[in-house]
Amino acid sequence: MGNKFLWILMALLSIVGGVIALMNPVFASGIATVMVAWLFILFGVLQVFAGFRVEGAGSKIWTILLGALAVYLGITILGHPLKGMMALTTMIAILCLAGGISKVILSFALEDRRFFWLVLVSGIASLAIGIIIFMNWPVSAVSALGILLGVQLLSDGVSALAMAFSSDGDAAADA
Repeated sequence: MGNKFLWILMALLSIVGGVIALMNPVFASGIATVMVAWLFILFGVLQVFAGFRVEGAGSKIWTILLGALAVYLGITILGHPLKGMMALTTMIAILCLAGGISKVILSFALEDRRFFWLVLVSGIASLAIGIIIFMNWPVSAVSALGILLGVQLLSDGVSALAMAFSSDGDAAADA
């Protein structure tokens, strides 16, 4: 089974997943919320275990406390998925706004002006996503995660398809 086949398979799965997520963004938002909750629990448990191996009382206490907080957060999201979905959507909107502002400022600070427009447009797009989410609040809370997940899966699928048909695909798979 060649690398090209694997890239195409990955691309098709990602594109199909993206289309399904965009066809039902509320369901996809729910799935994304549950997945994030389980990741919080998993990483929290791992952090608690790692905390017992950290040297120094202060580091040990903070590592264990942050791990326990992550577990609590994951359990809380699983117990109240709609509230968790709203909180996650709010955090994404805030991150988009902060990232957008940072990228716009960075674009004007770049010494290499060749990439000015790319960074500026990326910053404006991030700002627009954050503003759109907040302008449509609270309705956006139940669909924004699913829409973003669908777009990301489609984007990943298209890039995987490009890798399948490029000479770089074989080199990337061999790395």
